[in-house]
Amino acid sequence: MASTSNRRTAYIVRNTNETKIQLSLSLDSGPLDLLPATAEFQNDRPKDHDPETPPEYQDTKTHASQISDLQHIWIWTGIGFLDHMLHAWAKHAGWSLRIRCRGDLAIDDHHTTEDTFLALGTAFTTALGPRTGLARFGYAYAPLDEALSRAVLDISSRPFFVGDFGFQGPMMGNLNTQMIHHGLGSWAQNAGVTLHVDVLKGENDHHRAESAFKALAVACKGACERVVGREGEVVSTKGVL
Repeated sequence: MASTSNRRTAYIVRNTNETKIQLSLSLDSGPLDLLPATAEFQNDRPKDHDPETPPEYQDTKTHASQISDLQHIWIWTGIGFLDHMLHAWAKHAGWSLRIRCRGDLAIDDHHTTEDTFLALGTAFTTALGPRTGLARFGYAYAPLDEALSRAVLDISSRPFFVGDFGFQGPMMGNLNTQMIHHGLGSWAQNAGVTLHVDVLKGENDHHRAESAFKALAVACKGACERVVGREGEVVSTKGVL
C-alpha cells in the first residue's frame, strides 16, 4: 500500500436535477473517510428510518461493500448490478472507493448509471494529477468461467472508447445492458483515456460483464503504476499529455 502522504485521492460531488452523487476515490487503496453529510445525504440515522429504504447510512453493510485495513469499498447507487460491477472494478484495480447516489430511478436507470460513471471519471483524472511518471499503458485479460474479456487502456488525454460486449439479453438485474457500453464511454470521456474493452467469448451475460470489468480493473492498475526512475517524465513523444 502506498504511504498515506503519497496516495492519489479525490472527493467529488456531482448534483443535477436528475442525480445527487458523492464519490471518494483512492487510486492507491488505503482507508477513506466516510462520505460527509450534506443537504442531499445525511449520516445520522433517524429513529424512524425505514430499513427497506436505500442504506445511505454508511454503517450499513451493502451488497457492494468490503472494508479492510488495506482497502475500503462501499457503493450504493440503487442499481444492484451496477454496484456489483463497480465493486469488482475497484477491488481488482486496487482502489478504495466510496459512492452513494440518489437518482431518478422512477424514470429508468440511464441518468443514474451515466452520471455515476461521469463522476468516477472526474475523480479518476483528479486523483491521478499530473500525467507524468506513469506506465501510461495497461492491458489485461480476465476470465470468469466460460467468459473471457480483454481491456486495453491508454492514459492519453485523448478520450475514446470502443467496446464489444455481445450481450444476449436486454437487462441484467435492474441494469439495461446498453448502459454498460454507454457508462464506460462516459467514464473514458471524463477520465481522459483511450479504452478498448472486448468480450471475446462467453455464454452467460453476467459472466461476460464481470469478466469485462475485471479486465478493465487490471488494465487500470497497470496503466496507473508509477514507474521508479521516471518521476516527472511525460511518457509521450509530444512532450505533453
